[in-house]
Amino acid sequence: MEQQFILRVPPSVAERIERLMNQAAGASSSNPDDASLDLSFSEDGRSGTFMIGNESFPASLLDLPTVMESYKTYDDSVLIKTADIGQMIMVREEDDPAPEVVEYTHGLTPPMRDARRRRFRREPDLNAELVHRVEKHLMNIMHGVSVNQNASVIEVGEGGKKAAPAPATKRNVQRPAANGEEAEAERSDSDESVDP
Repeated sequence: MEQQFILRVPPSVAERIERLMNQAAGASSSNPDDASLDLSFSEDGRSGTFMIGNESFPASLLDLPTVMESYKTYDDSVLIKTADIGQMIMVREEDDPAPEVVEYTHGLTPPMRDARRRRFRREPDLNAELVHRVEKHLMNIMHGVSVNQNASVIEVGEGGKKAAPAPATKRNVQRPAANGEEAEAERSDSDESVDP
């Protein structure tokens, strides 16, 4: 597995790093301390120090607004995906202020400038009370309690079967009169009245 990250440095540091990388592997540097690179982070994991030679620069770990894929090729025609990168280490000059947020608002290329605001949908405004009520209903359902739309609760008995609700009694309903006859009350089967 390859470990990859994005290192963004000031132009002066970039020139020094490029010089170090372009030097031949067998050639010895006139100053061995100038050839050393070091990156260390503090306990919070978001701020740290980048050292090149004897100089140190403050660094910050920032989240990118999107995940970036990196590829490599062995034959200049087939690309092979090697990693998903979602964070960037930003090295800054000593007098530059530290970023106040953990997410970098821009992408890595000019078209992705201010990407979070311009390219992504805002999170919807949700009513906290509604969310709490829905969570409560979901927890009741997960624990085996069924909730109907009128918010009355029906207990689930042993074996996972619902207890049958008591049957509703029918009211006497008037049938519409047909052909001038008088309307007659319809009786339910549960009526136990006896005709005299």
